[in-house]
Amino acid sequence: MSKVAILTDSTAYIPADLLKAHSITTVPQVLIWGEETFQDGVDILPDDFYRRLATAKVMPTTSQVSIVTVKDAYEKLLAEGYDVLGIFISSKLSGTMQSAIQAKEMLPKAADKIAIVDSLSTAMAMGFHVLTAARAAQSGAGLAECRKLAEEAQKHTGVYFVVNTLEFLHRGGRIGGAQALLGSALNIKPILALEDGRIESVEKIRTKGKALDRLVEIVVEKIAGRTPVRIATLHANAEAEARSLLQAVSAKLNATENVLASVSPVIGTHIGPGTVGLAYMAGM
Repeated sequence: MSKVAILTDSTAYIPADLLKAHSITTVPQVLIWGEETFQDGVDILPDDFYRRLATAKVMPTTSQVSIVTVKDAYEKLLAEGYDVLGIFISSKLSGTMQSAIQAKEMLPKAADKIAIVDSLSTAMAMGFHVLTAARAAQSGAGLAECRKLAEEAQKHTGVYFVVNTLEFLHRGGRIGGAQALLGSALNIKPILALEDGRIESVEKIRTKGKALDRLVEIVVEKIAGRTPVRIATLHANAEAEARSLLQAVSAKLNATENVLASVSPVIGTHIGPGTVGLAYMAGM
């Protein structure tokens, strides 16, 4: 049985130490800013991105991972003797899954050595799917078993977040079921979630502080005594709030893993600076 390599895209934004420890390969999404094109998380990092965004007259846009980029990643891992499991951002948020499928179709002789999973998620919620499969691969699991675990992980994960403004989601066309909140009072801080691969509105709270407190309550309610628990914060240029949020939720849950994570510039383009969230995996 061949060893398995795990491939994901940059929106997972798994911290570098975890990527290295579990030999996870990442393909970058694309950020387009005026006449310039950047590889997400490679030649534009969060600090630079938000510094530039603060004074930008032209707003960035994004593009999915190219077919060629995914194909190159497949070929490199196959040449190293691996089967490849690709786990990618929700197909309802990005065309990356389509790139992954088309890249596989260009390698017909390796069709049985490549498996692809639509995470129906992103950021560290998807990151937990990726880590689950990668840890299994390191323990000797085959391609079919790793794929099954990644798909099963979807039932055990969730992500909730608070945005400073809906402007970025609306402008980028990713607002999903939160569309109904447009036009709400400016001081409303909506709690949003990724549900079945798209963004949905959960609750409307009047202040960000109260919204973050409620975020902790929702995640604790969702986990409801299931173990083991893995928790990650995600933030767009709001590390202090994310760190405080992680401490608050950690005090209520005996988590086996706590991860402080940023979101990639591509995700930051769509959710906007100041966004803070919690991702979890429980009972798996």
